[in-house]
Amino acid sequence: MKWLMVGVLILFVMLGSFLLTPSPIDSKAWQPPSPPPLTGPLAPNERLRLADLLARGQVYGPEDTTVSKDGVVYAGTQDGRIIRLFPDGRLETWLMTGGRPLGLVFDRDGNLIVADAWKGLLSIAPDKTITVLAREAEGTPFRFTDDVDIAPDGRIYFTDASSRFQQPDYRLDLLEMRPHGRLLRYSSRTGKAKVLLGNLHFANGVAVSPDGSFVLVNETWKYRILRYWIQGPKAGQAEVFADNLPGFPDNLAVDGEGRYWVAFPTLRNSQVDALHRTPWLKDLVAKLPDSLKPAPQEYGLVVAFNRDGEVITSLHDTRGTHLQEITSVNPHDGYLYFGSLNNDRIGRIPLRAIPGLGDDEA
Repeated sequence: MKWLMVGVLILFVMLGSFLLTPSPIDSKAWQPPSPPPLTGPLAPNERLRLADLLARGQVYGPEDTTVSKDGVVYAGTQDGRIIRLFPDGRLETWLMTGGRPLGLVFDRDGNLIVADAWKGLLSIAPDKTITVLAREAEGTPFRFTDDVDIAPDGRIYFTDASSRFQQPDYRLDLLEMRPHGRLLRYSSRTGKAKVLLGNLHFANGVAVSPDGSFVLVNETWKYRILRYWIQGPKAGQAEVFADNLPGFPDNLAVDGEGRYWVAFPTLRNSQVDALHRTPWLKDLVAKLPDSLKPAPQEYGLVVAFNRDGEVITSLHDTRGTHLQEITSVNPHDGYLYFGSLNNDRIGRIPLRAIPGLGDDEA
């Protein structure tokens, strides 16, 4: 009985300490829409299981990929490396950024432009010289530089996912549900980054339209994609491109036919949607170890949209055993390449193997 009382006392002390410890977030209530049905072009299939697996077991967390003119695949890994995968299967470490390289794209001069979560917007020359292009915009430092794309005029569009939380704390940003994200543009002429859109709920993937008239940006926590007009009568305005998506949209890219490919690391989470209605409960959950917070479902999902934001087709791995937690999808030379935040492989599938990609749907 004595030891039982001691155990109960310790439990109460621990509970009291937990309740009295300040929460790392100041959460806000949000009423998410009901998830869309996975029917029609969103119907589950196993098309992702047809993908080849490149560098399997040799890389960790190739979050984004890009392919050079000579067919070499570049990817940034969890330990800060940028690796190169050659067409013959040879893999090498190209360099270390000292941070966490996420979005990657080549500019017209062959420099690799990198959105590094810790280091900011980088330009890496073919001789491996690293230049920091920007670490802040309009007085606010980047805390989570995320994805990047380049417009036909050479200007760089990129995102700072959160100006409050850094990459390891992305789940705190989700629970807090306050708009800390920004869409930005860097100009080599001014040498500065400009904020185009602020107050975004986790600004994630970006893709500039082939004609340079607009840029898409994923607002991950709100399950939607926004379109920001660069040119034309709506220049400087933003609108919803696609809303109430079936999962958390991450990176996106456009192919030569004008199809916009979006990677979804996981489907919607009913626990998270329910938590959003109760801020005080979210504040408590934020204090728990990550192992006790809602976890993503193991699932692979990529969705293609046309220029009007309509779903064309989708690729699934319903068991998440072949490709899961897909964070990027990049078209190149007739193939799609898939990256992942925590997986140990890069996926690749030929576009010709995907049903529903007729010219009338592009």
